[in-house]
Amino acid sequence: MNVIAPIMTEPDGISWRQTTFFPFAISSRLATGKALRLRLDSPTYVTEQFGEVPLIDAAASFDAEEGTAAIFLVNRSQTETLSVSLGLRDLEGLSLISAESLFDSDIHAANTLSAPERVGMQQNTSAKLVEGVLKIDLPPVSWTAVALG
Repeated sequence: MNVIAPIMTEPDGISWRQTTFFPFAISSRLATGKALRLRLDSPTYVTEQFGEVPLIDAAASFDAEEGTAAIFLVNRSQTETLSVSLGLRDLEGLSLISAESLFDSDIHAANTLSAPERVGMQQNTSAKLVEGVLKIDLPPVSWTAVALG
C-alpha cells in the first residue's frame, strides 16, 4: 500500500505527480554524505497544537567525497515571501549549481486529473552566493532545494 501517494493514476488513463513527489525525489538525489548541524534564526508564529513554531525550517547535507552540498528550506508563512541569508563559509570553494522552489500563488492548488502539472518545481532566480553567504527569497508556503558543488 502506498500511504503517501506521490503518484496518482487513473484506470486506463494518465498518471501524475502529487506535490509530495518532488521533495522526496529531489532530496533522495541531492542529500548525500552527512547531515549538517544548522543554527537557524527565524520569525515564528503560534499554533494551537504546537505552540510557537518557526516560519522557516531547514536541513542540509555535505558530501566531502563528491564535493557537493544540498540545502532544503521550508517557508511556512501563508502570506509572506521570506528572505534568508545562510553563512556557508565552512563550505568554502562550493558554488551555486541550482535553486528550485515548489510553490503556487494559490496555496491550496494541487495536481489533479484535470490539471496534472499545476504545481511543480520552479527555478528560484533570487538565489545568489556571494563571499560565502547564500541569499534567497522563499515564496509563501514553499519548499526549496539548493544544490552546491
